[in-house]
Amino acid sequence: MLETPPAHPVRPAYADTTFSNGYEFTEGTGYTLPEYPFVAPSELATGEVRRYPIVIVGGGITGLSLACALASQGVEAILLDEDNTVGVKGASSRGICYAQKTLEIFKRLGIYERIAAKGVQWSVGRTFAGEDEVYSFDLRQQQTHSLSLQPPFINIQQFYIEGFLVEQIQALSASQPRIDLRWSNRITAFAQNSEFVTLSITTPAGDYKLEAEHVIDCTGSRSPFRAWCGASVTAKKGDDRWCIADVRFRDAPPVERHTWIEAPFNDKRAVWQHLMADGVWRIDYQMAPNCDPEEVSREDVVRARLNAQFKRELGKDECEIVWVGLYAYRSECLDELRHGRVFFAGDSAHVVSPFGARGGNSGVQDADNLAWKLAAVLQGRAGPGLLDSYHRERHEAAQQNVLVTNRTARFLRPADGAERLFRSAALGLARQHPFARQLVNTGRMSVPNSYSRSPVCDKSGGEATQNVSFLWAGGQPGELVELLNWAGNRLLLLVFGELPPATAKRLRVLSGQTGIVCVQVLAPRQHAQAVEHVVDHSGQLRATCRGESQTGWALLRPDSYVAATGAKINGSLVNAISKALGLQEEIA
Repeated sequence: MLETPPAHPVRPAYADTTFSNGYEFTEGTGYTLPEYPFVAPSELATGEVRRYPIVIVGGGITGLSLACALASQGVEAILLDEDNTVGVKGASSRGICYAQKTLEIFKRLGIYERIAAKGVQWSVGRTFAGEDEVYSFDLRQQQTHSLSLQPPFINIQQFYIEGFLVEQIQALSASQPRIDLRWSNRITAFAQNSEFVTLSITTPAGDYKLEAEHVIDCTGSRSPFRAWCGASVTAKKGDDRWCIADVRFRDAPPVERHTWIEAPFNDKRAVWQHLMADGVWRIDYQMAPNCDPEEVSREDVVRARLNAQFKRELGKDECEIVWVGLYAYRSECLDELRHGRVFFAGDSAHVVSPFGARGGNSGVQDADNLAWKLAAVLQGRAGPGLLDSYHRERHEAAQQNVLVTNRTARFLRPADGAERLFRSAALGLARQHPFARQLVNTGRMSVPNSYSRSPVCDKSGGEATQNVSFLWAGGQPGELVELLNWAGNRLLLLVFGELPPATAKRLRVLSGQTGIVCVQVLAPRQHAQAVEHVVDHSGQLRATCRGESQTGWALLRPDSYVAATGAKINGSLVNAISKALGLQEEIA
């Protein structure tokens, strides 16, 4: 009986991260990051070419999220990274906005509490045209974000999250080897056949080779695997340039996302303003396409820009510049996210402009999508066809993200002619009329993507759930991610309402035959007919599963997506289970 939350294995207490409050606050030189030691792989001593089930290449946020997810599911893997640290040496905060869906994933992986304690939660955004506020939102009031126990967004420097993931992987691998983190291991050559991939690797102590049944490329937008696999890319490059200033103020601005279009203090160009961990603000200034990078990044120029924005002279005791740098962006999407035994994830698979925080969040969600499928196939609970669904689902998500962010990019830097006229008209109307404010586009914020093309989801499924609350059978509060973790990377069948004895028996048989986990979900004052049951005291569990009535069922995947829903326990449920595990041949 699910009277209390399932117990989690005891893990070592987290060590303080070496980079907590460890910035070099020396006017723009960057951040101090942890360094991980090189450990010589056993292959260097033995000369043996070993074969591994999974090799992840790239230790950024996508690769580490994938490794952590596999470790939590008891799957062994190798992670190779050519560097010896998280983040990018000498670089900025990089990604900073982490969306609710990503935070729910981090909750399942066991690092959310650290992120919430370190980062800055926010839900309100305001957009200004000149001095006028022309658009605002509160994501907590929107249906897409209103049920979850996680906030709509937390801002935190990307290297913190990567460091938390490294420590969690180490904790999960402490009692039994799961993830072998190999720092300072660079791949120099690649070959694959129908059975395995061969990788040639160079290290500070020499070269070696290994084989892998599956390789996941998380090396980023400059991935060598694209060329090695002959991957085709649909790309669009713009000439928009931005200057980042990571700044720490003595007197902090409001904890809201503020954006400006035609900012009077930035030559009528756009500006972004976000708070991150440690009281550091990320301010992005849109620059002229032909600007001189060295000129716009100089300390005196950055300070002049800050003085103009805050309408006063900011002394060094009031405003400390942590890092300054220029960036440009482009959009790219591989036409196929799987090439033989190589899967592409994160920026290796797709690159989008930063508007709406759809880059790093999408990479984490790629990892979450692929991890449970790899585990299910390798552990013999699913058919190999399940792995093909990774491309169908995440490619649809990538295309949607590219489309949405490209629209924002065009609004922020419109072409002369019709696009510029449209923006001017939209801003003019938004100043006067509420209906026009939805036309103001400074970034449509990241939300979970729908999987309408999925070969393993029923037409009633393909949508993400939110991490809602319920009561365990003993009355203690619980949340959906705990229930998913308790199910142990298996499909979770939630059956709503009271059950006739024959139906309860049928579910027990079905669970034994298919390996799914069944849980009865009761409304208050209903009586249980199943051993495993919880109470949906607020109706949120049924709501997030798209339940249309007090009865019926919802089949949930380990990545918290709904695979299918139904009204009766019959053949449609059996078919949905088979389909969700990749055991049915795809019907075109």
